[in-house]
Amino acid sequence: MAEDRASLRQMFNGDAELYDRARPGYPAELFDLLPVGRVLEIGPGTGQATEALAARGNQIVAVELGPQMADVARRKLARFPRVEVVTTDFETWPLPEEPFDLVLAATSFHWIDPDIRVSKAARALRPGGMLATISTHHTASGTDADEFFADAQECYLRFDPDTPPGLLLEPADEIPMDSAEIDASPDFGPATFHRFEWDQPYSTQSYLDVLTTYSGHRALPPAARNGLLRCIGNLSDSKYASQITKHYLTELRLANRLTTATR
Repeated sequence: MAEDRASLRQMFNGDAELYDRARPGYPAELFDLLPVGRVLEIGPGTGQATEALAARGNQIVAVELGPQMADVARRKLARFPRVEVVTTDFETWPLPEEPFDLVLAATSFHWIDPDIRVSKAARALRPGGMLATISTHHTASGTDADEFFADAQECYLRFDPDTPPGLLLEPADEIPMDSAEIDASPDFGPATFHRFEWDQPYSTQSYLDVLTTYSGHRALPPAARNGLLRCIGNLSDSKYASQITKHYLTELRLANRLTTATR
C-alpha cells in the first residue's frame, strides 16, 4: 500500500501546467477560518491554496514532492517574498526549530504516510497551533446534472476494470466527517468541521482536462485511458451539449495542538 501511494503521488508531477489550469480551487471563505501567522503547507501542488494564504499576509514554508509542481508554484508565488517552496517529501523533511502557527494540507493529507502525518504535524506546531486539512468530494446535486455522471459510469465499466457496478454519487450529507486519526492522537484536541457546497461548470474539454489530472485516470494503461476519455467526451457532446456541471463538497477539518503535547 505504501509503495502504491508513493508511485501515485509522483503521477501528479507529470503535467504540472495542466494540473494548475484544470483543477478546481477552494472557496475563498474557507481561508477566513484559518489563523494568520507562520504556516507550513504540506503538498501545495502548484500553489492554489498557497496563493490565498499568501494574500492574507502569512509567512509560508510549502513542502512539495514534485519538482515540476514546485516550479509552477514558485513562479506563481514569486510576488510573495514571505513564501518559500521546498522540493522534498514531508515524511523525511527535517522540521525547523521555529514552530508554526498553522499546518495546512489542501487535498494532500491522504497522500502522506498515515503512520506519521498527524504526529509530525503536531511536532511542527506551537502549543495551541492548528492543523487544517482540506478534502474535496464530488457529490450528488439533486438536479438533472447528476444524470450525466450516472451515464458516464458505462464508460468507466468499459475501460476501467476496477469500477464498482452501480456506483452513484452520494449527497453531501451522506459523506461522513472522519475524525478518527485526530481522536486517536494524544497531541490534538477534538476536530471540528466546516463544509462548503458549490458548483463548477465545465465544457467537454475542460472536464476531460480535469479528469486527466486525477491519479486513478493517470494510472490506467494509455489505451484504456484514451478510450475512457473519448467515451466520456462523446457522451458530453452528443447528449449534454458539451456542458457539464459538477457539484463539489469542500470540507475543512480543524484541530488544535494541545498545550501539553511535546514537540
